[in-house]
Amino acid sequence: MTGALLIVNADDFGLTTAVSAGILRAHRDGVVTSTSVLALAPGFRTSARQLRDEPRLGVGAHLAAVGEDRPLLPAREIPTLVDRRGRLPTSWRALLPRLAAKRIDPADIAREFAAQLEAVRGEGVIVDHLDTHQHVHLFPGVREIVLDLAVSSGVPAVRVTRSASRGPVGQVVRRLARRLEADAQADGLAFPVDAAGLDEAGALDEATAIAALERLAASGAPAVELSSHPGAHEDGDRARYDWNYRWGDELDALCSPAVRATIDRLGFRLGTYGDLVSQIGAR
Repeated sequence: MTGALLIVNADDFGLTTAVSAGILRAHRDGVVTSTSVLALAPGFRTSARQLRDEPRLGVGAHLAAVGEDRPLLPAREIPTLVDRRGRLPTSWRALLPRLAAKRIDPADIAREFAAQLEAVRGEGVIVDHLDTHQHVHLFPGVREIVLDLAVSSGVPAVRVTRSASRGPVGQVVRRLARRLEADAQADGLAFPVDAAGLDEAGALDEATAIAALERLAASGAPAVELSSHPGAHEDGDRARYDWNYRWGDELDALCSPAVRATIDRLGFRLGTYGDLVSQIGAR
């Protein structure tokens, strides 16, 4: 019997050149099978061409409507999405109230997301899934934009972010995930049935990774995703991102023999979102 498909995705390719290098190392020497590309980040242009040399690495677009980096489009094309300095909302906490008050035109988000997707595709890679920076596609007003973009652009899969936390945040994420899952299914898009990485974001060390894998295996889902954020231990270019992430520890975990042995012991089959689409199509 074939084991469950496990997608190990590294987010934020292009954040810095050292983050991109860490992701590529986690693929070549570790268990990473997929990455999500942040097209508006400073390290994107210098790193993206390296993706062409990794045919077994799945590639997604990590669409950003929030964060420290400037959008790809000029302010005149997305006027309601940016401030007077042409900058995006700093986080989902700043984005959501503006969405709820209808101060952001959804068409502005759609234009910026389409530009980011085309920037990734412009590097000559096949984009097999969409996800978003800070998981904002969980929320109404962004969810529809991402699903519409996937359908209209022929991207076959999306991430459904999930949480195992018993606290209020976990409860909200699970409720939003159910709606995203239903809408994605209605649109004919593929997605892993279970996922981990949100609760562990920035702190996926070896022990945490093994615990997350054990939890995913126990779910019995036929396809699951573990998202991660590997990078170099030291990276001066990351100083502008005050996330308190332990990129180096995540890289060490993803290259750990113990994590690889756990994947084998649990019977997972490592693969990409492209493999997920093929698996669903073969049923």
